[in-house]
Amino acid sequence: MLRFPRAVWLLGWVSLATDAATEAIYPILPFFLTRVLGAGAVSLGVVEGAAEAVNSVLKIWSGRAADRAARKRPLVLFGYGVSSIARPFIALATSWTQVFVVRVLDRIGKGVRGAPRDAMLAVWTTPTTRGKVYGFHRAMDHLGAVVGPLLATVFLYFYPEHYRTLFALTIIPGALAVTLIFFVPERTASDEVNVARDSRRSSVDVQPSGGGSGGGGPAGALPREFTVFMIVLAIFTLGNSTDAFLLLKLTDVAGSPRFVPLMWAALHVVKSATSVVGGGWSDRIGRRAVIAIGWLVYAVVYAGFAVSATLPALLTWFLIYGFYFGFAEGTEKALVADLAPSGRRGFAFGIYNAVQGLGALAASVLFGAIWNWYGAAVAFGVGAVIALGATVLLFVTIRPQHGTHGGRILIHEEHG
Repeated sequence: MLRFPRAVWLLGWVSLATDAATEAIYPILPFFLTRVLGAGAVSLGVVEGAAEAVNSVLKIWSGRAADRAARKRPLVLFGYGVSSIARPFIALATSWTQVFVVRVLDRIGKGVRGAPRDAMLAVWTTPTTRGKVYGFHRAMDHLGAVVGPLLATVFLYFYPEHYRTLFALTIIPGALAVTLIFFVPERTASDEVNVARDSRRSSVDVQPSGGGSGGGGPAGALPREFTVFMIVLAIFTLGNSTDAFLLLKLTDVAGSPRFVPLMWAALHVVKSATSVVGGGWSDRIGRRAVIAIGWLVYAVVYAGFAVSATLPALLTWFLIYGFYFGFAEGTEKALVADLAPSGRRGFAFGIYNAVQGLGALAASVLFGAIWNWYGAAVAFGVGAVIALGATVLLFVTIRPQHGTHGGRILIHEEHG
């Protein structure tokens, strides 16, 4: 059994329940929007891209609020509550603009809770467990994204085309997630040094520093390396459009959305299985190398979607796509935590998520337009090229970041 603090486990279960609700809907949404409500590819890109952009921009505000607040749990509770209430209202939508409103409300909730939750997790980690903790949290997220689509597949098998009823039932796991938050203990950022001290070994050096391994600059400032990483991430994100387009192509080739949730669940089995592994690797061989592996997998998968036209081939690429998330997602967050001073981590996570969200909006609208004008193959090909370029920039501009140096683990203490 993984030996994580109780708070880490509880926040993992909260994410599992929330993702079960979200991902029961998500794989059906492209079909529901385009075939039931009559939206086009650009509209699909606007709905998903704008929803993620709102989510991510809000994380800047919520990150600042989390840094200033003695208790982060109220923000986390509010965010999960808004999403849990809004999500089932997709069942009442009669136009794509109504779905747009519900999705934005859902993502507002995610935007409010994301950075405070990630900051809460950070104070329960040490430099040598950070990658594993964030990888574990992503694994629980992905496990929820297995449970939700599996239940959706069973429901649609017995009740074909009852999409609206399925959407309404997501209020159940949402309510469970909100309830679990009340049991999550809090720990203040000032306690983080004590966590580090408790994890010392004979080979550990404790060094004063104003921040993570990025160091440098005035106390509390976000270091230059963090800014450079955000620029490189922004370039990668321009090619990282919403997964709704992958699902739309799978649905078109499959001829029906009935078993698409099952495919989505299978993807998240891969995500869940590789997230802890990827995070653990980043603790040992470095963040940059593991992120690069993930981004290269992304480029290969999009190239595969560009040239493949059969369901077996597309499904194979789709499952390989899970390795991108397993290697990149948790490791990117661990790198953010490495580079940012502990007192500014909420803000840093907000910036990180804002970069991803705004990039997703631009990428999704662009992808939808290219799909309409030149076809799906060209759109996927452009995404692959951008991902490759960003991977090269990652190696050119970012120094290796990991938990060890010269065979000894470095733990940075905060002062003042």
